[in-house]
Amino acid sequence: MRISDILRVKGSKVVTVTPDSDVARLLAVLAEHKIGAVIVSADGSRVDGIVSERDVVRALAARGAAVLSEPVSRIHTVSVRSVSPEAPIEDVARLMTDHRFRHVPVLENGGLAGLVSIGDVVKNRIDELESERTSLEGYITGERY
Repeated sequence: MRISDILRVKGSKVVTVTPDSDVARLLAVLAEHKIGAVIVSADGSRVDGIVSERDVVRALAARGAAVLSEPVSRIHTVSVRSVSPEAPIEDVARLMTDHRFRHVPVLENGGLAGLVSIGDVVKNRIDELESERTSLEGYITGERY
């Protein structure tokens, strides 16, 4: 299976913030959408960075509550790994595990085509296993589903 299969189910909507948004606004966006990370993008299509709850916590621990009025560009990750919609899900899971991040932007033709989380990858794998289990049970019992 490919990342495009996850996006087909999940959708391609990606929440973004601009680099000049303050951290307090970022937190409001994360809470509003019940998500753990957003893409930092000046134009809503290009990936200028990514910022997560972890980035906020680390900045708060280092600099205190004053971080809330700082721009997101002071705390976001600039060097962002991305994948294409055709990337195999297993490769993306390995990439996320090996590099210890939970979100990866999906780029197509240089533009933002989606965002996949480790939760999306795990859910996809659980669904695959459930389908395999059901098929095997049907094969063993002679019933077809």
